[in-house]
Amino acid sequence: MELDSAQKTPWREGSSLPGECFPSTLEQAFSKVLHRLTSQGARRGSGRHVALQDLGALIEATECDRLFAGSGTPLRGMPETLGQVAKALEKYAAPPKDEEGRADGHSEVADKAAEVGLLLLNLLGKLEAAKNSPVCPAWKTGLRHLTGPIYIFAITHSLEQPWASPRSQDVAGKVLTLLLQVTECGSVAGFLRGENEDEKGRFTVIMGLLKPHLNKESWKNNPAIKHVFSWTLQQVTRPWLNQHLERILPPSLLISDDYQIENKILGVRCLHHIVLNVPAADLLQYNRAQVVYHAIFNHLYAPEHDLVQAVLLCLLDLFPVLEKALHWKGDAARPTTHCDEVLQLILTHMEPEHRLLLRRTYARNLPAFVKRLGILTVRHWKRLERVILGYLEVYDGPEEEARLKILETLKLLMQHTWPRVSCRLVVLLKALLKLICDVARDPNLTPEPVKSALLQEATDCLIVLDHCSQGQVKSLLAKILQSCEDSKVVNCMRKVQQVSEGAPYDAI
Repeated sequence: MELDSAQKTPWREGSSLPGECFPSTLEQAFSKVLHRLTSQGARRGSGRHVALQDLGALIEATECDRLFAGSGTPLRGMPETLGQVAKALEKYAAPPKDEEGRADGHSEVADKAAEVGLLLLNLLGKLEAAKNSPVCPAWKTGLRHLTGPIYIFAITHSLEQPWASPRSQDVAGKVLTLLLQVTECGSVAGFLRGENEDEKGRFTVIMGLLKPHLNKESWKNNPAIKHVFSWTLQQVTRPWLNQHLERILPPSLLISDDYQIENKILGVRCLHHIVLNVPAADLLQYNRAQVVYHAIFNHLYAPEHDLVQAVLLCLLDLFPVLEKALHWKGDAARPTTHCDEVLQLILTHMEPEHRLLLRRTYARNLPAFVKRLGILTVRHWKRLERVILGYLEVYDGPEEEARLKILETLKLLMQHTWPRVSCRLVVLLKALLKLICDVARDPNLTPEPVKSALLQEATDCLIVLDHCSQGQVKSLLAKILQSCEDSKVVNCMRKVQQVSEGAPYDAI
């Protein structure tokens, strides 16, 4: 085998001229093992497994100072060869395309990852020893070639994914820990962006390795690539991320445009991270913000609540960026915004929606839209009123998330658009009193803490409604109190009565 020629060379006996005979011989041995790892003929049978054994023996038998010796040129020699070996190992352990959605080959991938991880641990251990050796100045060159492939391997197999096993995750976690130790980085974020202002970081290198696998034709060939990209992207925040915008935006858009829901969600979350961590000026340049908006807006038509939730969170943070480009002249009506457009679509979907998870998702995000638009929510008053009244009538399950969020929305709506509230007094008062009576008489469906929260929110809405109607609610409730016998309902009405007109109320 290839190991024999390296082991029989004079350096094993303490050759005094390692620069003359050893590096070239050792480099040839590694190159032959690399060829066996990457050759087409080794894909079947035990060829690659034997090559891994030979590689492990070769790494173990080679002293660290000789392992990272160069051949005298900056781009050739052992460091570059070791980098190619690391790439081949990462590719060997990567889950193949047909692994996605299947379980029969997961154990094989995990076993490969554990085996490769042990080799990389050994290699990193040699690199750590070379770093501390005064006779091995080429270790930095070796580190530069090794960090990228080893990082991609470590993230691929340390994440909670179908192809990972507890053992492979443990080994990959150790590889990542040792990689950070060798590079003298305190965290993955520091490893990617640089530990200080003078250090460049390795995010550009990682993205350079991922780029060939993140185009339209290749990104699904390895199901791990999208997760490595997403996880890596999440580690880099402002002010470091904007300089990489051209590298990270196209893959994020590509993943979000896929037909599979899990990929849409992953892509939208990548875009959301970009929106949060890239300055508005950079996003507005070349209409990037508009591109992101139109890329995810159509996802709101999907019936999957997880996707809708991810899109709404991203849009709520994107609206301030988009609105920076709007110019309003005081003598004209305010132009409609992207927030208006999205809210209009949400209300259109909310009215007929019967699926509980989607109803809760829409209701959960509605208060944020009212806060965002403020007084301009008055444009949507009629449709909001229909949605609010409809949702208050429907039981939402033990947690009552939808009705609690709708009550919060109603309170915010009245606070922001109070001049329009008095003309809707009777309709809103009837809906709130009906809700209070229904909750108070509910025998056992709703837990007591949830009932208390609903009654408290409804009472707060009544108090706000009373303030907006100049005390008319109190006078109307006074007549009801004379005939009402339910203690919970009476208690809510008395709270409204006790709050003097115009006085602050802590619960609001």
